[in-house]
Amino acid sequence: MTTILETINSPADLKKLSMPELKQLANELRTFIIDNVSKTGGHLSSSLGTVELAIAIHYVFDTPEDRLVWDVGHQAYAHKILTGRRDRMSTLRQYKGLSGFPKRSESPYDCFGTGHSSTSISAILGMAVAAKTLGKKGRSHIAVIGDGAMTAGMVFEALNCAGDMKDLRLLVILNDNDCSISPPVGALKNHFTQLMSGQFYAQARDIGKAIVRPFPKLFDLTKRAEEYSKGMVAPHSTLFEEFGMNYHGPIDGHDLEVLIPVLQNMKQLNGPLVLHVVTQKGHGYAPAVDNPTKYHGISPFDSSKGIVPSPHAKTYTEVFSDWLVDIARKDPGVIAITPAMKEGSGLVAFAKEFPNRFFDVAIAEQHAATFAAGLAAEGLKPVCTFYSTFSQRAFDQIVHDVAIQDLSVLFPLDRGGLVGADGATHHGSFDLSFLRCIPNLVIMAPSDENECRQMLYTGYKLDHPAIVRYPRGRGPGVPVDKEMHELPLGKARLVRTGNAPKGARVAMLAFGSMLAEAKAVAEKIDATVYDMRFVKPVDGDAIEEAAKNNDLLVTLEENVIIGGAGDACLEVLAAKGIPADVFQIGIPDRFIQQGDNLHLYQECGMDEESILNKIEERTSQKNRVILEPSYGAQD
Repeated sequence: MTTILETINSPADLKKLSMPELKQLANELRTFIIDNVSKTGGHLSSSLGTVELAIAIHYVFDTPEDRLVWDVGHQAYAHKILTGRRDRMSTLRQYKGLSGFPKRSESPYDCFGTGHSSTSISAILGMAVAAKTLGKKGRSHIAVIGDGAMTAGMVFEALNCAGDMKDLRLLVILNDNDCSISPPVGALKNHFTQLMSGQFYAQARDIGKAIVRPFPKLFDLTKRAEEYSKGMVAPHSTLFEEFGMNYHGPIDGHDLEVLIPVLQNMKQLNGPLVLHVVTQKGHGYAPAVDNPTKYHGISPFDSSKGIVPSPHAKTYTEVFSDWLVDIARKDPGVIAITPAMKEGSGLVAFAKEFPNRFFDVAIAEQHAATFAAGLAAEGLKPVCTFYSTFSQRAFDQIVHDVAIQDLSVLFPLDRGGLVGADGATHHGSFDLSFLRCIPNLVIMAPSDENECRQMLYTGYKLDHPAIVRYPRGRGPGVPVDKEMHELPLGKARLVRTGNAPKGARVAMLAFGSMLAEAKAVAEKIDATVYDMRFVKPVDGDAIEEAAKNNDLLVTLEENVIIGGAGDACLEVLAAKGIPADVFQIGIPDRFIQQGDNLHLYQECGMDEESILNKIEERTSQKNRVILEPSYGAQD
């Protein structure tokens, strides 16, 4: 039997459906998403919460002519399915498959690429201004943003700008599900938690109108009375209206009979509008409702059983978590800070044991860095943890507020390097390059779990700002010493000494996670291997030694080659005037899309086989140059 979902190949097909059919479609969509994500992995709870919202938007508006931007994009699976990508959902987040986020090159319905939070209002405002400039007066512009993303400063910059533009067709839909990746926090979030049903607000609005209706002379105050009554029952509305945004809501985001007529009415209005919808993350799937954070970003699982924990070697995140609790027990001055990533960054145990020393500052990386600087200026020991890809947002603060003042802030950077299925927006590809140029900053890259623990301690002991940058997932399984000790600053360690004949001597300078590949290759070509440990200060003595004793130096890093750790090695050689043949291996000069890390390593030429082939090609070319006769030379 053909389902309604199987007949939907574009939003145009939605517009043919009756209300009962739309409701049935919502049920089928939810089942389809659960079944699909259980096989591919992905962002489940957020996408289940926006099924009805996606249906209603595409039913009412004329996408893709009307522009629609999903903030972050975690919640856009229903959108992808309704816009002609249902048959490709089995490739979601897979190598060369569908992206887990909206992506301009993937579909005309993805009018703006997302992945990081809080960009949607700025983007859709730009599109609205462009439409006005180009004379496209009938085009609507919709941004869907969650309550967690609303806490970022960029949102308020956009609202401040939008509120003055009364002649635009701009609608911001606040998807209030009371849960970002970690539960939203702060005063603004407390403002949003004062939720009422749509019916209650409607009653209050009618009461306000009833007050003035008997008095014709006061009829011009109806709008003001409505705003007052709205402010009484939904105080958060005044926040938007102070920005010049016309606020409506809150309404039930799972009720199509309410959503659709409200959106139809708002479609006819000009000016900057806000519609506040209340949804439930994980709606329709009990395990995700009960634990939306656990089902935020997940690997494949059995949908009938839900996620079942399994024993595994410690991840780098867990190593950091254990270290932080241990050091905090020794030092009451240790303060932990996260921008809305308590679970993902491994801060749950610390927050539980030291609640008064834990600060979730919401999605505010810039504030997090400067907040940490203030703590350090008063003699405390702040540990401010970011995902690598989100640390980009705090670059100015790390430079201006931390490094210039040489304050002792420790920044553990999780998810450094390739992160797999989340793709280009989430790879930690650039941090070594943009952080390495900052004076006073020490940068370390652990090659295993124990190195990670000791580097964290080393960074903690420094009187300078420090970065410890580690990859996503598990390490190689090295036992972790409970005892903590400082590593000698800027010193590499010799892991293997090669004995290849002259002309074939290779030294591999491995940074962080690339040590495993370096050691595997070295065993096959009898190469020397250094675990460089420090990206800054890089070990100039080790580099000089490797250059003088070998015919080829190979640098390996899980970062873009341009400006990265390999370039640091070249700078040393140039400064010392040492001629050397250097081959750099790392992420090439392009954005790497989603996929499993094996395929991504192969694409980047960073897997064992690719490295071997590159070295063999380089050495064979070099030997050919040496052996070929020098034409034109005199006997």
